[in-house]
Amino acid sequence: MLRAGLIGFASTGKTTLFHLMTGARDAPRTKGDVHIGISKVPDARLDALTAMYNPRKRVPATVEFTDAAAPVRSGAQALVDVAGYKNADALVHVVRAFRSVAVAHPSGSIDPARDCRAMEDELILADLGVTERRLERVDRDLKKSRSPELERERDLLHRCRQALEAGTPLRALQLAGEDLKRLRGFQLLSAKPLLVVINLDEADVAGVGASVERAAALTGLTPFLERAATRAVALCATIELEIAQLEPPDAATFLGDLGLAESGLDRVIRASYDLLGYISFFTVGEDECRAWSIARGTHAQAAAGEIHTDIQRGFIRAEVVAYDALIARGSMAACREHGEVRLEGKEYVVQDGDIINFRFAT
Repeated sequence: MLRAGLIGFASTGKTTLFHLMTGARDAPRTKGDVHIGISKVPDARLDALTAMYNPRKRVPATVEFTDAAAPVRSGAQALVDVAGYKNADALVHVVRAFRSVAVAHPSGSIDPARDCRAMEDELILADLGVTERRLERVDRDLKKSRSPELERERDLLHRCRQALEAGTPLRALQLAGEDLKRLRGFQLLSAKPLLVVINLDEADVAGVGASVERAAALTGLTPFLERAATRAVALCATIELEIAQLEPPDAATFLGDLGLAESGLDRVIRASYDLLGYISFFTVGEDECRAWSIARGTHAQAAAGEIHTDIQRGFIRAEVVAYDALIARGSMAACREHGEVRLEGKEYVVQDGDIINFRFAT
């Protein structure tokens, strides 16, 4: 399951969005005033497959969101100790762009670009502390015994410290291979891909719609969003709250009147999923239609392990048909007749939308 950590200063609408996305309004609190909730990834393809097979069970892909109490200025260090943030695959920063006399901004004025920079600085400062402590420990260990692995770790930590001291988030290093694997093991916050959720004023939605470019220009966030591994979604929490209280036909009409094809909440959930380069493959049948999450570039045998390790271990072949082919033909039997069902080996790279039946030995 993908994991995303919601961050944001006070009075941004962060926790409201968390409740709306996950339905976790009454979720029990854990140590550190943390909420954890699950969001279903909207996918029209799964809807179409469910309509085709009419299964007893429909299971979408999911994203787990963690929401902790909003940090005060110089408070991101507290997030380092929250497991839900350390273990998150990505961070979702909710930044305030709405105006409200009733809800004062902690800094006294509305400035999304300032708040994004401030949060980034907090994450960098928190990571710098973690990096320096880890470097001290590695240096001590190297004095006791020379180790090529520890030396490589020390070199990477030095690079991280240099970037952080220069005010550069670690996601901008764009590491690959073993260095990327090591960096992920450090669980540093500024290394995680970042999704910025611009919480717009209700009066600005009509002019912005779902356009991130227009929202970024309106809020001065364009330069910030051009950074590596950084994306954005624009929405209005007030409107999202109204939509959540409507019946589906009325909600669709409301969205249409605003020029929106889908709710902002759906866009946040999907963007969180897409930010990490994840894709979905499907298993279908009368018992269940299900979307499975895998990283882009995953081979068939590894994808089988998402279903069950026994299937991965006993993998023989993957029976694959593209989603578009199945929808166009109307049935798996018709796809077989037209030669559109393929048998693939364990090295086959699964494509987004593949419908797969794994053959395996027990």
